[in-house]
Amino acid sequence: MSQKTLPPSALMAIVGTIDPDAAAVGSYSTGWISMSDFQGIQAIILAGALGTAATIDAKLEQATDDAGTGVKDVDGAVITQLTKVGADDNKQSIIEIWGEDLDISNSFSHARLTIDVGTANSDFAAIVIGLHPRQGPASEYDLASVAEIVTL
Repeated sequence: MSQKTLPPSALMAIVGTIDPDAAAVGSYSTGWISMSDFQGIQAIILAGALGTAATIDAKLEQATDDAGTGVKDVDGAVITQLTKVGADDNKQSIIEIWGEDLDISNSFSHARLTIDVGTANSDFAAIVIGLHPRQGPASEYDLASVAEIVTL
């Protein structure tokens, strides 16, 4: 049995969310996440009941600052489209990147998750986890909406 020496909240933080809801057709994004705080991020997309002929696309985007300057896609950081036709109700998709996957040679330093709902309203949610903080415990970077961390 392993010894408990470091709680999971020291290694990962909730740094972005798109709250669960019935969403109209359109685009939804998390806030910008500074990759200078974490070595990597993991975006988890949670599809609920999809509307008739609905589609859900998700991708990670990058920018040079927290205002979204120069926004562009992170190459390859996109899910296979979830569809009602494909029986993708109540399925999940995950996108993971490391800080060095950004266009760092052109000063890209921030990332965000964007989800596009197409054709029909659908239920979904998403969470982005910051992994392996560069300094201090990850919990210091949790969103203000994190109400509590319980660790045994």
